Amino acid sequence: MTATSDLGAARPASPDLLRSVFRRHPAGVAVVTARGRSGPVGFTATSLASVSAEPPMLSFGVSTGGSSWPVMAETDHVGVHLLGEHQQDLAATFARRGADRFGPGTAWREGPEGVPVLDGVPAWMVCRVTARVPAGDHRIVVAEVLLGDPTGHGRPLVYHQGRFSGLPD
Repeated sequence: MTATSDLGAARPASPDLLRSVFRRHPAGVAVVTARGRSGPVGFTATSLASVSAEPPMLSFGVSTGGSSWPVMAETDHVGVHLLGEHQQDLAATFARRGADRFGPGTAWREGPEGVPVLDGVPAWMVCRVTARVPAGDHRIVVAEVLLGDPTGHGRPLVYHQGRFSGLPD
């Protein structure tokens, strides 16, 4: 065991510390969508995780301060789309506050359960929301996968060091 003085540049927990640490952790990029009363909503998520194989379940975090939260708080179904490295602009659009996320630059269609399904993604799933777990200023949404399509093309898009990029060759 080393002495506490050997901890180098250790800092107390803070939002900045968490962001600094996770900038060093590459994460896959997804867009989560849902149908709202006033139209479709969606956001970019780097918190997507597989939860269970039997039944097939996943989770993602959503900010309670984000524009998509009111719909995510009530919807029964969501679309989860894994983005490809060719979709950096799409990821940025769904991450930007005030953006017209389903405007002319976004190709999509209404899918099963009325969920907006994005075109041209490497993979997508439609899921039934089973839980919303409070976690600070976010909720962890747990959802059961109902159906999906893993046959799209493209290498994965990742988020690392504060930007979207492809995997190195």
